[in-house]
Amino acid sequence: MKELLEVILNELVSKPEEVKIDVKESGNNIDMFVKVAECDKGAVIGRGGRVANSIRTVVRTSAKKSNKRVNIKFD
Repeated sequence: MKELLEVILNELVSKPEEVKIDVKESGNNIDMFVKVAECDKGAVIGRGGRVANSIRTVVRTSAKKSNKRVNIKFD
């Protein structure tokens, strides 16, 4: 899941070296905390959070194959 999220984010941001993803797993739950450069926050979140919600949908759909539940939070 982390690799998929990294690929998506690296295509969206202008400074991919500043993308940081922290992962905390507990049972079937996976919490991912995403940090990007200040100038890239708008591109990652999108107008009204549309891009962020789309990213969550793609990663959650991928996680369902492994019976995992993913929560993504953007900082």
